[in-house]
Order: sequence, then C-alpha cells, then structure tokens
Amino acid sequence: MDGALAEAGKASLERSCAPGAADWVRIGTGAAGIERIEAFFRGYAYDPHRHDTYAFGLTLSGVQSFDYRGARRDSLSGQAIVIHPDEIHNGRSGLAEGFRYRMIYVEPRLIREAMGDGRDALPFVAAAVSQDARLVAAIAAALKDLEAPFDGLARDDIVVGLADALAPVDRSVARRPGSTLDRPALERARIHLDDCAANPVSSETLERQTGLDRFVLARQFRAAFGTSPYHYHVMRRLGRARVLLRQGMPLAEIAVACGFADQSHLTRQFRRAYGVTPGRWRALQNRTAAPG
Repeated sequence: MDGALAEAGKASLERSCAPGAADWVRIGTGAAGIERIEAFFRGYAYDPHRHDTYAFGLTLSGVQSFDYRGARRDSLSGQAIVIHPDEIHNGRSGLAEGFRYRMIYVEPRLIREAMGDGRDALPFVAAAVSQDARLVAAIAAALKDLEAPFDGLARDDIVVGLADALAPVDRSVARRPGSTLDRPALERARIHLDDCAANPVSSETLERQTGLDRFVLARQFRAAFGTSPYHYHVMRRLGRARVLLRQGMPLAEIAVACGFADQSHLTRQFRRAYGVTPGRWRALQNRTAAPG
C-alpha cells in the first residue's frame, strides 16, 4: 500500500472511535444490483476499504477528498466520482465545513450487460474525479430523486446511461477484443453465490456448478464482475447483515445468521468493505439529514 494511503488509514482508524455528531447517511431507493445514498461528513468519513461494485458519486457541497491508486483525489461541488470495483479508497472532508455527496453503487454485471457489444472487460476511469459533461449528467440523473421508486425500466435507463457515459471516457474499450469468457458458467457461479449468502461456498462446489477449473473460474469471474468469487460472496453476506442491522438484530446473532465465525469476524469484514464498523453504520442510519 502507498505510504500516504497507509498514513491516511492510520489517522482514520484513530479517529473512527469518535465520529462527528453532525455526520449522517440517508439510504435512497434502489433495485436489484443498485444502491443509492446521500451523506454528509465533517472531517473523517471512511477508513480504507473497497467495494465489489462501481461507485458513481456526485459531490454536492464542500470538498470530498480521498486516496485512490496511490494519489490524493479532491472532488469539488458538481464534479463526478467513479471508483472501479475492488479499488481501495478512503474518505474525508477537504474543508473544515465538511462535504455532502450522493453515491450510486452498481454491480459490474449490469454495466457489462448494458454495454451490449459482446465485450467482457469493464470500462475503467483512472482519474476517479471527472468533469466530463456526459459522465456528470449521467450520474446526476441516476441520483436525481433518491426517494423515487425503482421499477425495472427506471433501473435499465439509469444503467444504460452510466454505461454509455463510461465507454467514451475509457478509450481502450474500443480496442479491446471480443468475448472469450464462458458467460453461462459465470452466471451459474454468480447465482449460486447469491443463493448461498448465509453459508460458506467451496471451490469444489463452484467447479461442479460451472464445469470450470477453480483458477480459470477466478480469472474469468474477475474479468466479468470486477472482483473475485470470494469477495463477491463476502459482499452478499454483508449485504444480508446490513438488512438485519436495520431490523435491530444483535450483532452476535447477525454474525451467525450470515455465516461469519463470530461477531469480531463480522466486524472486521464489514469495516474492510464499508470503512465503518457495523455499530457506527447502524447509528448513521438512525440519524436524519439536516433540513435544506
């Protein structure tokens, strides 16, 4: 890990026990494969972590600062953020006044399907912070109304808009070769991992489900979905844990229900994925956004 990122992570860990009283997170409506949030943080926000999804964001006010791919990034009001699946990043305010932003998390399979050109590699935005007009417009449209219901057509419209805006930003997309992946086998693996969110899944089971050698499967799965089968499965279990957190279930019971060894195992995995502990995440959900 880059030295600056390590130091930022160390500082974040020191401050993570005392979150700002003004910080809040609001969960918007979503759909299968899509989550949306709005949040405000003054100072520290998130420890270094990574998602198995694309994270598309729009900074609404202040300066949203984070470390990504070995460099500090600063997103100003009106600028877009694109974080690729499985890329480590953190989060903090670049100003004492704090920052407010919205974010939509989209599973990579939806972006790949929406590209519709038979290509399997995922588009990549190296800069992370962008002022590209088409990309900003697509992300703004996806985040326009967090309370609006998400039917299938609305979801498809948002995903296609994001995919169409991503492709021109990554100039290598047009030069990439066509499909060489076993898509039916990879879909069988993904569906099996989705269906087993409360239980461990072995490599042998996935080999039987797909007919692929485990190492071939691991390489192809990452190419298709932006992350490894293991991390994908952990994120499905953590997604179930978040539902149970909102329902008020005790952490120890959630750990058992989601197939983790114990509460500390759940906490470590949750923090690694989301940059906050389960307790802080639940507390943030119970706070309401400031008016205006």
